[in-house]
Amino acid sequence: MNIRQQLNDIFQTAMIDAGIPAECSPAVAPAKKAGFGDYQANGAMAAAKKVGSNPRELAAKIVDNLGDQPMIEKVEIAGPGFINIHLSQAWLAETLASARADERLNIAAVTEPQTAVLDYSHPNLAKEMHVGHLRTTIIGDALARLLEFQGHKVIRQNHMGDWGTQFGMLLAHLADQMENQDAEVALKDLEVFYREAKVRFDEEEGFADRAREYVVKLQGGDADCLKLWQRFIDISISHAEEIYAKLGVTLQRGDVYAESQYNDDLPVLVKDLMDRGIAVEDQGAIVAFLPEMADKEGNPSVVIIQKKGGGYLYATTDLAAIRYRANVLKADRILYVVDARQSLHLQQAFTVARKAGYIADEQTLEHCAFGTMMGDDGKPFKTRTGGTVKLAELLDEAVERATALVAAKNPDLSAEQQAEIGRVVGIGAVKYADLSKTRTNDYVFNWESMLAFEGNTAPYLQYAYTRVRSIFRRAGVEPSALTGEIKLATDAERALAIKLTQFGEVLDQVAKDTFPHVLCTYLYELASTYMGFYEACPVLKEGVSEEDKQSRLQLCDLVARTLATGLGLLGINVLEQM
Repeated sequence: MNIRQQLNDIFQTAMIDAGIPAECSPAVAPAKKAGFGDYQANGAMAAAKKVGSNPRELAAKIVDNLGDQPMIEKVEIAGPGFINIHLSQAWLAETLASARADERLNIAAVTEPQTAVLDYSHPNLAKEMHVGHLRTTIIGDALARLLEFQGHKVIRQNHMGDWGTQFGMLLAHLADQMENQDAEVALKDLEVFYREAKVRFDEEEGFADRAREYVVKLQGGDADCLKLWQRFIDISISHAEEIYAKLGVTLQRGDVYAESQYNDDLPVLVKDLMDRGIAVEDQGAIVAFLPEMADKEGNPSVVIIQKKGGGYLYATTDLAAIRYRANVLKADRILYVVDARQSLHLQQAFTVARKAGYIADEQTLEHCAFGTMMGDDGKPFKTRTGGTVKLAELLDEAVERATALVAAKNPDLSAEQQAEIGRVVGIGAVKYADLSKTRTNDYVFNWESMLAFEGNTAPYLQYAYTRVRSIFRRAGVEPSALTGEIKLATDAERALAIKLTQFGEVLDQVAKDTFPHVLCTYLYELASTYMGFYEACPVLKEGVSEEDKQSRLQLCDLVARTLATGLGLLGINVLEQM
C-alpha cells in the first residue's frame, strides 16, 4: 500500500483528462504544514509553464477531472496552484483495519520482481574484521532485507579478498607454525598472525624469497599449497561468521564469492578488452583510456587492467565480477555498498563495463557509497593508541555498556534477563546509530548518544515498542481478540492513522534510493506521533468507553507491529520487556 503512488496515479489521470501532456508529473507529496491537507499535488505550476496556461486555472481543471475518489474527502486549491488533498476519514479507518488483518500490514509484494545483486561486507581474509567493515555490512544487510521483503530476488555477494601476493607471506608463515601446532591454534588471532608474518617478511633472511615461492605455487595450482590456502580461508571465514552472528546479519558462507573465483576469467577478460580496442598496451602494462571521464585538461582517465609484470588489479577482478553478475546471475540491479573513497575506482569499472557491453542498458550498476565513522576528535575512529579497532571488540563493548544500563534501570531482572536485553539493545544501538545517518555522510561515533533512551536512537524505539506491548498486558487482552471499528475522532488519532498508512511509501522510497536513514526517520516520527496520541487519547483510563478503548487498542497494535517490522528490516530486534 503506497498512498503517495495511489494519489499520484489518480492525479496523473485527471491531468491527462484535463488535456495536460502525459509527461507532466502531478508531483504528489505529503503536506509539510498542518492545515494544508494531508498531501499536496504540486504539478500544476510546472505543467502550466509547459502548456502556457495560468497555473491556478489549470489546477481547477485538474480538480474538475478527479471524479469520485473514495480515498479523498476534499481538495482545495491554494496559492498559485497547489492542490491540498484531505484523505477520507472512512477510507483511512478501512485501510487501517485491512492492515491489521494482514500479516504484512498491507505491504503488497511487487508485481514485477527484479534480481538484485548486493556486493557488501567483503572483509580481507588475511585480517580480522575491523570497524571499517561495519557500515558496509549493516547497510548492505538492511537493503537486502528490505528488497527481499518487497518480493525481489536478492543475491548476496560477499566479495572477500582471498588472493594476491600477501598470501605467499601468510602461507609460508602458516606452514612453519603448523610444524608445532594445528592451523586453528595458529590462526586464533588473525591480527597477531598477520603481524608476525609481516615482521618475518621484512626482517628474516630468506623468508621473503620463500613467500614469493608460495605465491608462484599458489598461482600455479600446487595441490599442497592450495590445501594450505583453503585451510587458511576456512578458518578466516569462520572468524567473519562469528561477527555476522553477533551482528545479526543475514550473510552466510554460501554468499561468499571471493576474488580467487574470478582467476580463470582474468586473462580471458584482458584479451577481450584488447580485441575490442578498449584496452591497449602502454609501457608494458595493459591500460584502458577513458575519454568519457577526462579531466579539465581533456586528459582521459586511465585504468590499468594488467600490470607490467603480468599481475592483475582490483579493476580486473571487479570487471570480471560485473560480467559474472550481469550474465550468469542475470541481475537487474547490481548494488555496491562500498566506501565513498572508492567512487572513482567504481566509476571507472562501470564505464569500462558499459563500453565493453558486459552489461545491458536496462541493467543498473549502483554505488551505494558511505562515509567514514569518525571519533570525537574528528578523525577516523581508532583505538586510544591509534590502532585499528576490531569489530568484535567494539560489539562486545556495546553489549557490556548496554547491559550495565539495563541493570541500573531494572535491578529486579535476573542476570540472564539483563544480559539478553543488553545484547539486543547494545547491538541494535550500534546498527541504528549508523543506519539513521545519511549514508553518504561521515558521522561521529559516540557511546552516550547511541545508547540514549531519548531521541532518534534504537533504545528509544525498542522501548517505545515495549511500552506499547505492555498496554496489552495491563489490559489483559491479546490484539487478536480486539473487536469493533477503528474510529478517528480526534486530531491525534487522525495524525497517527496517516503516519501509519505512510509505511509502504517509505519502504518503496528506501528500496529505490537505497538510503536506510529514511526508514529510521519514519520510525522515529511514528513513535513520536504515537506519544502525542497516547497523551491526548486515553486508552485504559477509567471513563473511556469500550468502543474507544477497542479502537485505540487497535491503533496501538498497528504501531507496535509497524515498529517491529520496520526495525526488523533494519536488522534490529525488539523486546517484550526492557
